[in-house]
Amino acid sequence: MKKIIVSFILFVMCMPLISLAHPGHGETGGYTITHYFTEPVHVVVSLVALMAVVVYIRHLRKSKQHN
Repeated sequence: MKKIIVSFILFVMCMPLISLAHPGHGETGGYTITHYFTEPVHVVVSLVALMAVVVYIRHLRKSKQHN
C-alpha cells in the first residue's frame, strides 16, 4: 500500500510538468488567478493534489491510531 501511495504522489507531482503548456493560455488571462480556477487542466491537477494530501493525512492518522 505504501508503494501505491508514493507512486501516486510522484505522479501527481509530475502532472504540472505534463500540462505546462496547453491550449487556452491567453483566452482567460493566462497569468491571472481566474485562469487557474476556470481552466480544467489546472482545476483537475489541483483537485488531484488536494485528494493526495487528504489520503496521506488519513493514512498517517490511521497508522498513529494503531501504534
